[in-house]
Amino acid sequence: MTPMNDDLDPPGATPLEPDEIEGLKIHPITTREELNRFEQDNINDALQWLANCRRNDEILTEKFIKTLHKKMFGKVWRWAGNYRRSGKNIGVNWTQFPFHLHNLLNDVRYWIEGKTYPPDEIAVRFHHRLVAIHLFVNGNGRHARLMTDLLLERILKQKPFTWNINNLNTEKDVRNFYITALQKADKEDYSMLLEFIRPTPP
Repeated sequence: MTPMNDDLDPPGATPLEPDEIEGLKIHPITTREELNRFEQDNINDALQWLANCRRNDEILTEKFIKTLHKKMFGKVWRWAGNYRRSGKNIGVNWTQFPFHLHNLLNDVRYWIEGKTYPPDEIAVRFHHRLVAIHLFVNGNGRHARLMTDLLLERILKQKPFTWNINNLNTEKDVRNFYITALQKADKEDYSMLLEFIRPTPP
């Protein structure tokens, strides 16, 4: 794969290291558009797998988290489903993954059992922390959104999020709003993220 120009990457995207790019299974791919198309085809296959997978009691487990990422990206990337082993511009140190993921899953179970927050806020808090840990080389946002929808539908018995907002006309606007909402959530302000995931009808 010819290295893609950083200017073509969307804001907030995780830069790929040269050895990570070597993990590409499909050649040649030289543009972000081509890569996105192949990845989306793979994600569609993962959605079909999920339609036939009813292991709801396993969703909040490390095994399922890794399996889902591999199902989403395993036809495109050799490292799919494996935790990253390099530092990134975002995310916790990769050596601390077991600690952070264990705490997150325990916290979510506690929130659910104790009804600590409304269902939407439980899901938003889960999503924000999963993205913040940044387990994988790439695809963390898409993986975390799908994980969050599975949490909502299969455990919390709620409708999935729309992951959009009214009055945003372009994909760039949506992504910029999403990134800003995540940054606010870093400071324990979830209002913008809650607005993003279930926008009020016009």
